Amino acid sequence: MNFQLYKLDKPLKNLLLTFICVLGTGVSVGLIFLGNTTNLSPNGTITRYNGTGQTQDEIQTEYPKPIQELLLTTHNHILGMSLFFFAIGLIFHFNTIVSGFWKSFLMIEPLISVVVTFGSIWLLRFVHPNFVYLTMISAILMYLCFYTMIFILIFELRFKK
Repeated sequence: MNFQLYKLDKPLKNLLLTFICVLGTGVSVGLIFLGNTTNLSPNGTITRYNGTGQTQDEIQTEYPKPIQELLLTTHNHILGMSLFFFAIGLIFHFNTIVSGFWKSFLMIEPLISVVVTFGSIWLLRFVHPNFVYLTMISAILMYLCFYTMIFILIFELRFKK
């Protein structure tokens, strides 16, 4: 099966475009949530998972995430994100703009990064706060690959003749 996205029938192109845009919107809302809970900063992320700590005169506003909550977060994100990264990667396979190494990299990297990102949250929580940098680097790489594929797919499905 070796078809090209820009040559698909208009109804199928519209279905794929709609799916891609809805998925992109959902991921973007998730990033907005992440920004609101961590300020997209190392300290905000550490506080989100390790809590604020407590001094004698302060009230603790963030508590360390319990194992049950980390299990639920890890489970939901790895399963959900792996499915939509697989779907986008499968669609992306049929683009004609990117090929070779970069096509493979963009398709596979988000699947690896989702495991690294959510695995490193456990390391951040239970081993050392400096694992926040692994969390952030893998998440940035994951989202860069995702949005790169999204933009290339939209261009090919909507504008390429």
